[in-house]
Amino acid sequence: MILKLKNGDVEIELYSDIAPNHVKRFKTLADEGKYDGVVFHRVIEGFMAQTGDIKFGNSKSSDFN
Repeated sequence: MILKLKNGDVEIELYSDIAPNHVKRFKTLADEGKYDGVVFHRVIEGFMAQTGDIKFGNSKSSDFN
């Protein structure tokens, strides 16, 4: 999966053999645009970036907190 950011693309490796339901749900939400505008609230360079609150973490939503 490719995450498009203003500073460049980030490649995300998904493990459907280990977590098939999680990967399927993630892809569905991404295809529906649910992650568009969602901010990252925790980033550790070279390790991980954490996001996921598609309601309160979406900077384009009136519910953004």
